[in-house]
Amino acid sequence: MVERLQNQVEKEERDVRILRAVIADGPIGIVKLAERTGLPEHKVRYSLRMLENDEFVEPTPDGAIPADDIEDRLATVNEGLTGLIERLEQVRDAEAPTI
Repeated sequence: MVERLQNQVEKEERDVRILRAVIADGPIGIVKLAERTGLPEHKVRYSLRMLENDEFVEPTPDGAIPADDIEDRLATVNEGLTGLIERLEQVRDAEAPTI
């Protein structure tokens, strides 16, 4: 269970690395993102697709750019992370089932 959660967190962390690079250097393409982040191109491509689906970045002929309302979107994500941390603490601190 923990390994599955850890894998998901690592994927989300990769998406955040890509998003930060797009915010800092957009428009930016897959090859430059891979160079900047040290991630393989196929993982950059996947993360960009997920970020596009979640409307954090927009594709352009010159590369990915951040969404117009990126600051609002990031604020919402940060609020959600705070709630998720609280929820995980509740799960951790819940009484363990008896066997």
